[in-house]
Amino acid sequence: MSAAATDTSEPGPGELVPAPPSVELEKTSSGAQIPAPAARTDGGGRSSAPRSRSVLRKSRTDSFLERGALLLRALACLFSLIALAVLASNKHGDWQDFDRYQEYRYLLAIAVLAFIYSMAQILRQVNRSRTGKDFVAAQYSWIVDFAGDQVMAYLLMSASSAAIPITNHMREAVINMFTDASAASISMAFLAFVALALSALISGFKVSKQNYI
Repeated sequence: MSAAATDTSEPGPGELVPAPPSVELEKTSSGAQIPAPAARTDGGGRSSAPRSRSVLRKSRTDSFLERGALLLRALACLFSLIALAVLASNKHGDWQDFDRYQEYRYLLAIAVLAFIYSMAQILRQVNRSRTGKDFVAAQYSWIVDFAGDQVMAYLLMSASSAAIPITNHMREAVINMFTDASAASISMAFLAFVALALSALISGFKVSKQNYI
């Protein structure tokens, strides 16, 4: 009992008295002052935290799509290079020269275009990631990518489809280095088509997310 009494007793002389907590007052319409409601410690962060998470998620998505498009265009560039190199060297005399057939000449021309386009896109993306600047206006950047990927993918598919029938016809009669190289070139062109088609999907997704669409 004595200890309890000591704890509840008034402070003696020389002891510091803790100051009461300050209470903010606000005036009512009648002029009377009443205590202002305490500020909520978690209220300020509730509206900004979801927004911050949304911005961070969008930034990560954009970065992932950018790297994915770069990888796919690098693969398209590689496959196109292999296709044109194999086909351009496919000359073994007489009927075994690729330039005697318009289907193979068409395939070679499209493979060259696909290689140049993919390389240009790679250099453009690398420059954009390093300097933050693009050769195309930002609001049209992904539209240009989408259109370019689609056009080149269509041309590669068209060239591959044109060269397949004559190659199959030749391989029914004879299978040699010429027909094997032709088939390998067509396969590489088709893989380049797949890479650019997937890149077009990424570009189309970015276009659909633009504010002006």
